[in-house]
Amino acid sequence: MTQPLILDTHIDIRWPDPPDWLGATDRCVDLPKMRAGGMAAAVFIAYTPQGPRDHAGHAAAAARADAMLRHIRGRADGRATRFCDTPDALEAAFAAGIPAVLSAVENGYAMGHDLGRIAAWRRLGAIYLTITHDGHNALSDSARPRAELGDGAQEHGGLSALGRAALAEMNRVGLMADCAHVARAGMLQACEISRAPVAVTHTACAALCAHPRNLDDEQLDALRACGGIAQVTAVSHFLRAGAGSQAAPRATVADLVDHVEHAVRRIGLDHVGISSDFDGGGGVEGWRNAGETANVTAELARRGYGPREIGLLWSGNFLRVWRQVLRNMN
Repeated sequence: MTQPLILDTHIDIRWPDPPDWLGATDRCVDLPKMRAGGMAAAVFIAYTPQGPRDHAGHAAAAARADAMLRHIRGRADGRATRFCDTPDALEAAFAAGIPAVLSAVENGYAMGHDLGRIAAWRRLGAIYLTITHDGHNALSDSARPRAELGDGAQEHGGLSALGRAALAEMNRVGLMADCAHVARAGMLQACEISRAPVAVTHTACAALCAHPRNLDDEQLDALRACGGIAQVTAVSHFLRAGAGSQAAPRATVADLVDHVEHAVRRIGLDHVGISSDFDGGGGVEGWRNAGETANVTAELARRGYGPREIGLLWSGNFLRVWRQVLRNMN
């Protein structure tokens, strides 16, 4: 089978003091593991944990996000690896056989109330912004409120006025909106009002596993309606209830593909993709690190998916969404 462009759209990094990823490390993803598993490209994440919503908290989160984006960009030397911030650049790197490094920001908390951060992150090369993480922020309610931070069940009723303005700014500058972690109401609102397709970069299907981070069928339908994409991720407890706990074994590659197939049946192949969430809680039996990525492709092939379909699931569908985001810029 022709090797597809395998793009993993959500990989965390250790911060601070990340190891040198060009050699073997204790992380799920480093360059040797990517090469061993046939992973051609990785979106590394500038993640900022939710914290106090005051000037000092927002400033510290913004500084962290900027530093992480600069570090991720520096992972590529232009020879052994290449930094890519457009779909064309990614496809050119793949054609040249050069692993690609991409970046994104996770948690709009780092924006604070400064819409200018969005364009700044895009200039640093980020391709998407995950609007929330665990805990409500100034942009939106989260799918998982944090009572220890004072969160109620909801705060804004979905997106806040600032969140809607941030979404418009993301559309303007070509930064993809990622609704992973966003509360159901906010996610549906984003799909309705965004001028560009919306992504959910690491999630799974609530019809198969009732987890607050998973998408129900109405949410999947909303992604199809806006031209977006659901990236099914390899987090055990998203895939099978109780998986990964002491009472139940870790989920498997077969469980992952079960969720892929549910989404494909519900909204069509063109709106579904795959991600790992490695080094952020992801990893299932058979796909515990980037070196085992070929096992996912093999399971898809075993179930009858051909080279074209496998290529769409690994990168083609995400690239379509990304290109549409860039075409819809003001």
